[in-house]
Amino acid sequence: MCGITGFWTPDGLNLEDARATVTAMTDVLRHRGPDDEGAWIDPVAGIALGFRRLAILDLTPTGHQPMESASGRFVIIFNGEIYNHAALRQELAALGHRFRGRSDTEVLLEAIEAWGLRRTLEQCNGMFAFALWDKAERTLHLARDRAGEKPLYYGWVGRTLLFGSELKALRAHPAFQAPIDRNALALYLRRGYVPSPYSIYVGVQKLPAGTWLTLRPDCVGTDTEPSTYWSLLAVAEQGVAEPSQDNPAELVETLHDLLSDAVKLRMEADVPLGAFLSGGIDSSTIVALMQTHSIKPVRTFTIGFRDPHDEARHAAAVARHLGTEHTELYVTPADALAVIPRLPMLYDEPFADTSQIPTFLVSELTRRHVTVSLSGDAGDELFGGYRRLRLGPAIWRGIRWLPLPVRRHLASLLTPPSTTGNGHRVPLLSRLTRRVTGKRNLVERLRQVAEILPLESPVAIYHYMMSFWKDPSVLLPGVREMPIPATDAARRPDFGGSPEHTMMFLDTVAYLTDDILVKLDRASMGTSLEGRVPLLDHRVIEFAWRMPLSVRLHGGKGTKWPLREVLHRYVPRTLVDRPKQGFHMPVAEWLRGPLREWAESLLDERRLRDGGMLDPGPIRQKWSEHLAGTTRWDYHLWTVLMYEAWVESASQVAQPVPA
Repeated sequence: MCGITGFWTPDGLNLEDARATVTAMTDVLRHRGPDDEGAWIDPVAGIALGFRRLAILDLTPTGHQPMESASGRFVIIFNGEIYNHAALRQELAALGHRFRGRSDTEVLLEAIEAWGLRRTLEQCNGMFAFALWDKAERTLHLARDRAGEKPLYYGWVGRTLLFGSELKALRAHPAFQAPIDRNALALYLRRGYVPSPYSIYVGVQKLPAGTWLTLRPDCVGTDTEPSTYWSLLAVAEQGVAEPSQDNPAELVETLHDLLSDAVKLRMEADVPLGAFLSGGIDSSTIVALMQTHSIKPVRTFTIGFRDPHDEARHAAAVARHLGTEHTELYVTPADALAVIPRLPMLYDEPFADTSQIPTFLVSELTRRHVTVSLSGDAGDELFGGYRRLRLGPAIWRGIRWLPLPVRRHLASLLTPPSTTGNGHRVPLLSRLTRRVTGKRNLVERLRQVAEILPLESPVAIYHYMMSFWKDPSVLLPGVREMPIPATDAARRPDFGGSPEHTMMFLDTVAYLTDDILVKLDRASMGTSLEGRVPLLDHRVIEFAWRMPLSVRLHGGKGTKWPLREVLHRYVPRTLVDRPKQGFHMPVAEWLRGPLREWAESLLDERRLRDGGMLDPGPIRQKWSEHLAGTTRWDYHLWTVLMYEAWVESASQVAQPVPA
């Protein structure tokens, strides 16, 4: 696991200047790779590659990057892991290839020499992002893994292409001048993250998952389209169209074997290894399978908050049953609050998932003991673990029988416009209801019903449920939200009208890649910890999509039924069969208490107006209502706060994430 960055100016480079620049770009990625650094520059071709290494496999100098292929034709900077590198090495050795060291990077290079880039990508089981320079063709290739576990940004600044694992590396280049993209900002305000392939900057993109990009000297400054070597859309369409005919017991058996092998592959490391353990279905399954492949107790890590929703006690019970070497740390609200100032620089792009705080804290704890940690992420997306998967279709069934004009009229009755003394329009019925009943939750429910009634499809309901600011244009007048899979039918399968399949697809292709995996990558790499996700082995993903919906959801008998059946082979049902909880961050209360002064400074009306990007009126209105307790707007306010804090940090000179 590492940090990669570089730039390409086909007109050529001054060697001394290029070395200073690429060094500055790699320095800001030190947290991603504290063990080694390197640079490779061809001033005539205009290419500079920079690298920071977190040594996991082959800790000797033969694992140093940038790395040249045996023939000398290719040079690579590689972030990630090729989990099946041993099998690929054997196959290549049979073809006559010889290896200097034990690293998977060298195997990747020789595979490209032997099979070409596309076939190699199709053969690799791993998580990765890399830049590959072809000396013979003077061509640059950028590539990213199937699920998008590892990040890769790129963009042209004049005649120079910049690329890197994080935006801070691009900002460290002296030519970087990209302005904030208002349209991408609108998507962020809606979702709490910037969806792929967009970034917060004009002209800078994220390379989509499962693609590679080939750039030649004649394409300078142009928007070259990436090529696809693996597509979740195609996998999902084929899996639903041609589901497995095995019975449920056989499907669970196959899932067990696939996931067991995925876990085994991800346990290879030349450094200490452990696992996050929350006590839920996903992480408990991963740890149980790890223990079957280990001759000594697996090291597991949990943080707790000592509140009614805390899951640490459940994790401890699972750890005792499995016999792991368990470490837990109970953190205080002060510990969590201390992380908040570090978030903008850590996440490097506006990001508003509040579970970013406990994810960082558990990564920080884990890194004190090990260098690699396996995670249970992706179970909810692949096996229907989210409540919205049942709630969304149920809402649609409840309202679709009413004609759309009737629903719109009912919505208008629930929210007739009324003007307060400060000029802001608020729902009259909601105000009257609050005065009569004093029940804030009822006010919120009435508002939500009024917003949902006019929606025209299950996908629109899903989009609503996944949105924070339902209409970002109130903050960004004239903005145009760019298409994403939830709003562009061409970017998602039809599934014959199955809303459950559609929601699981959208969860995986968007929320998982651009929220969950971003959160894991930045939190773990911010502490120099490598996170691995066995459930994202592409064989597991493809098999999950071949499971009939009735098996994945099992008639409503419990979320993630196939995973539960695998886990129950190792852990009693009484230890793990309980409602999903997850990390509870009391941000709503914090904003009225210990975070109030910090929030007030960022939401100051003059500051917002001087920033010139967001309209302060709706923000100040929600802030006032939230402080008064008339309703809660913590999700809306948190997106604005994380954006404003990011603007403040991004305006500073790029520098490494503080320890």
